[in-house]
Amino acid sequence: MKIPSIARSFTYASVTLLLTATAQAHPGHDGDHGGGLTWDFTGGLVHPLGGLDHLLAMVAVGVWAAHLGGRARWAVPAAFMAALAVGAALGSGGASVGWLEQAIAASVLGLGFLVVTAARLPLAAGMGLAALFAIFHGVAHGAEMPANASGTAFGLGFLVATAALHTCGVGLGLLSARAPKWVRQSAGASLVLAGGWMLIA
Repeated sequence: MKIPSIARSFTYASVTLLLTATAQAHPGHDGDHGGGLTWDFTGGLVHPLGGLDHLLAMVAVGVWAAHLGGRARWAVPAAFMAALAVGAALGSGGASVGWLEQAIAASVLGLGFLVVTAARLPLAAGMGLAALFAIFHGVAHGAEMPANASGTAFGLGFLVATAALHTCGVGLGLLSARAPKWVRQSAGASLVLAGGWMLIA
Protein backbone atom coordinates (compact mmCIF):
# COMPACT_ATOMS: atom_id res chain seq x y z
CA MET A 1 0.00 0.00 0.00
CA LYS A 2 1.40 3.39 -0.91
CA ILE A 3 2.05 6.00 1.76
CA PRO A 4 -0.57 8.47 0.45
CA SER A 5 -3.23 5.72 0.77
CA ILE A 6 -2.17 5.10 4.37
CA ALA A 7 -2.24 8.84 5.03
CA ARG A 8 -5.77 9.11 3.65
CA SER A 9 -6.94 6.19 5.77
CA PHE A 10 -5.44 7.64 8.96
CA THR A 11 -6.84 11.07 8.21
CA TYR A 12 -10.35 9.78 7.50
CA ALA A 13 -10.31 7.65 10.67
CA SER A 14 -9.16 10.60 12.79
CA VAL A 15 -11.76 12.96 11.36
CA THR A 16 -14.47 10.35 11.98
CA LEU A 17 -13.35 9.99 15.60
CA LEU A 18 -13.37 13.74 16.16
CA LEU A 19 -16.76 14.25 14.54
CA THR A 20 -18.24 11.44 16.61
CA ALA A 21 -16.84 12.92 19.79
CA THR A 22 -18.24 16.34 18.91
CA ALA A 23 -21.69 14.89 18.26
CA GLN A 24 -21.69 13.23 21.67
CA ALA A 25 -20.46 16.24 23.60
CA HIS A 26 -23.84 17.90 24.35
CA PRO A 27 -22.35 21.40 24.76
CA GLY A 28 -23.45 23.61 27.59
CA HIS A 29 -22.84 21.25 30.51
CA ASP A 30 -19.16 21.92 31.19
CA GLY A 31 -18.29 21.95 34.86
CA ASP A 32 -21.70 20.73 36.01
CA HIS A 33 -22.09 17.33 34.43
CA GLY A 34 -21.79 14.78 37.21
CA GLY A 35 -21.93 12.18 34.49
CA GLY A 36 -19.03 10.03 35.68
CA LEU A 37 -15.89 8.89 33.93
CA THR A 38 -17.50 8.49 30.51
CA TRP A 39 -18.61 12.10 30.46
CA ASP A 40 -15.25 13.27 31.80
CA PHE A 41 -13.48 11.38 29.01
CA THR A 42 -15.83 12.86 26.40
CA GLY A 43 -15.31 16.34 27.82
CA GLY A 44 -11.57 15.92 27.47
CA LEU A 45 -11.96 14.44 24.00
CA VAL A 46 -13.76 17.49 22.64
CA HIS A 47 -11.81 20.08 24.61
CA PRO A 48 -9.04 20.65 22.03
CA LEU A 49 -11.74 21.25 19.40
CA GLY A 50 -13.21 24.15 21.39
CA GLY A 51 -10.33 26.48 20.61
CA LEU A 52 -8.98 27.25 17.15
CA ASP A 53 -5.53 27.84 18.64
CA HIS A 54 -5.30 24.31 20.05
CA LEU A 55 -6.73 22.69 16.93
CA LEU A 56 -4.40 24.53 14.53
CA ALA A 57 -1.30 23.89 16.62
CA MET A 58 -1.95 20.17 16.99
CA VAL A 59 -2.62 19.64 13.29
CA ALA A 60 0.43 21.77 12.43
CA VAL A 61 2.67 19.59 14.61
CA GLY A 62 1.62 16.59 12.53
CA VAL A 63 2.14 18.41 9.23
CA TRP A 64 5.62 19.55 10.23
CA ALA A 65 6.52 16.09 11.56
CA ALA A 66 5.51 14.57 8.22
CA HIS A 67 7.76 17.04 6.39
CA LEU A 68 10.68 16.14 8.69
CA GLY A 69 10.15 12.48 7.78
CA GLY A 70 11.66 9.35 9.28
CA ARG A 71 11.34 8.88 13.03
CA ALA A 72 10.18 12.47 13.41
CA ARG A 73 6.77 11.45 12.05
CA TRP A 74 5.98 9.82 15.39
CA ALA A 75 8.68 11.20 17.72
CA VAL A 76 7.76 14.88 17.35
CA PRO A 77 4.01 14.30 18.02
CA ALA A 78 4.93 11.96 20.89
CA ALA A 79 7.11 14.67 22.46
CA PHE A 80 4.23 17.13 22.12
CA MET A 81 1.81 14.74 23.82
CA ALA A 82 4.20 13.94 26.68
CA ALA A 83 4.80 17.61 27.40
CA LEU A 84 1.08 18.30 27.01
CA ALA A 85 0.37 15.83 29.82
CA VAL A 86 3.00 17.47 32.05
CA GLY A 87 1.57 20.92 31.36
CA ALA A 88 -1.96 19.71 32.09
CA ALA A 89 -0.83 18.32 35.44
CA LEU A 90 0.74 21.70 36.25
CA GLY A 91 -2.37 23.58 35.13
CA SER A 92 -4.77 21.41 37.12
CA GLY A 93 -2.51 21.86 40.14
CA GLY A 94 -2.92 25.62 40.03
CA ALA A 95 0.12 26.69 38.01
CA SER A 96 -0.51 29.85 36.04
CA VAL A 97 1.28 31.75 33.30
CA GLY A 98 0.39 35.42 32.95
CA TRP A 99 1.02 35.43 29.21
CA LEU A 100 -0.40 31.99 28.51
CA GLU A 101 -2.73 33.01 25.67
CA GLN A 102 0.08 34.92 23.96
CA ALA A 103 2.39 31.90 24.28
CA ILE A 104 -0.24 29.62 22.72
CA ALA A 105 -0.78 32.09 19.87
CA ALA A 106 2.99 32.29 19.40
CA SER A 107 3.11 28.50 19.10
CA VAL A 108 0.64 28.64 16.20
CA LEU A 109 2.70 31.37 14.54
CA GLY A 110 5.95 29.47 15.12
CA LEU A 111 4.58 26.20 13.78
CA GLY A 112 3.26 28.04 10.75
CA PHE A 113 6.74 29.42 10.13
CA LEU A 114 8.22 25.91 10.41
CA VAL A 115 5.68 24.59 7.89
CA VAL A 116 6.01 27.44 5.39
CA THR A 117 9.82 27.24 5.40
CA ALA A 118 9.91 23.42 5.59
CA ALA A 119 12.49 23.86 8.35
CA ARG A 120 14.47 20.65 8.86
CA LEU A 121 15.76 20.68 12.43
CA PRO A 122 17.62 17.75 14.00
CA LEU A 123 15.26 15.26 15.61
CA ALA A 124 16.14 16.22 19.19
CA ALA A 125 15.66 19.91 18.44
CA GLY A 126 12.32 19.26 16.75
CA MET A 127 11.11 17.22 19.69
CA GLY A 128 12.26 19.87 22.15
CA LEU A 129 10.54 22.66 20.27
CA ALA A 130 7.30 20.69 20.03
CA ALA A 131 7.49 19.94 23.76
CA LEU A 132 8.03 23.62 24.56
CA PHE A 133 4.92 24.60 22.61
CA ALA A 134 2.94 21.77 24.20
CA ILE A 135 3.64 22.85 27.78
CA PHE A 136 1.58 26.01 27.29
CA HIS A 137 -1.30 24.16 25.66
CA GLY A 138 -1.21 21.63 28.48
CA VAL A 139 -1.36 24.25 31.21
CA ALA A 140 -4.43 25.73 29.52
CA HIS A 141 -6.11 22.32 29.27
CA GLY A 142 -5.41 21.54 32.92
CA ALA A 143 -6.58 24.92 34.17
CA GLU A 144 -9.84 24.65 32.18
CA MET A 145 -10.69 21.15 33.39
CA PRO A 146 -14.03 21.12 35.29
CA ALA A 147 -13.42 21.05 39.04
CA ASN A 148 -15.50 17.91 39.57
CA ALA A 149 -14.06 15.99 36.61
CA SER A 150 -11.75 13.00 36.89
CA GLY A 151 -8.32 14.26 35.91
CA THR A 152 -7.34 10.85 34.55
CA ALA A 153 -10.42 10.45 32.35
CA PHE A 154 -10.39 14.07 31.16
CA GLY A 155 -6.65 13.92 30.47
CA LEU A 156 -6.94 10.65 28.58
CA GLY A 157 -9.71 12.21 26.49
CA PHE A 158 -7.72 15.22 25.35
CA LEU A 159 -4.65 13.08 24.72
CA VAL A 160 -6.70 10.82 22.41
CA ALA A 161 -8.05 13.90 20.62
CA THR A 162 -4.54 15.31 20.35
CA ALA A 163 -3.26 12.07 18.85
CA ALA A 164 -6.10 12.16 16.31
CA LEU A 165 -5.31 15.75 15.37
CA HIS A 166 -1.61 14.90 15.02
CA THR A 167 -2.57 11.98 12.79
CA CYS A 168 -4.68 14.27 10.63
CA GLY A 169 -1.70 16.59 10.36
CA VAL A 170 0.71 13.80 9.43
CA GLY A 171 -1.74 12.59 6.80
CA LEU A 172 -2.10 16.08 5.37
CA GLY A 173 1.66 16.53 5.42
CA LEU A 174 2.26 13.29 3.52
CA LEU A 175 -0.37 14.23 0.97
CA SER A 176 1.00 17.76 0.54
CA ALA A 177 4.46 16.33 -0.17
CA ARG A 178 3.11 15.26 -3.56
CA ALA A 179 1.38 18.60 -4.18
CA PRO A 180 2.98 21.75 -5.59
CA LYS A 181 5.18 23.62 -3.09
CA TRP A 182 2.77 26.55 -2.95
CA VAL A 183 0.14 24.33 -1.29
CA ARG A 184 2.39 23.75 1.75
CA GLN A 185 3.56 27.34 1.74
CA SER A 186 0.00 28.64 1.64
CA ALA A 187 -1.00 26.41 4.56
CA GLY A 188 1.99 27.57 6.57
CA ALA A 189 1.34 31.21 5.73
CA SER A 190 -2.26 30.80 6.90
CA LEU A 191 -0.98 29.49 10.24
CA VAL A 192 1.42 32.42 10.55
CA LEU A 193 -1.40 34.87 9.86
CA ALA A 194 -3.72 33.10 12.30
CA GLY A 195 -1.07 33.10 15.03
CA GLY A 196 -0.28 36.75 14.39
CA TRP A 197 -3.96 37.69 14.56
CA MET A 198 -4.34 35.80 17.85
CA LEU A 199 -1.37 37.66 19.29
CA ILE A 200 -2.82 41.10 18.60
CA ALA A 201 -6.53 40.32 19.05
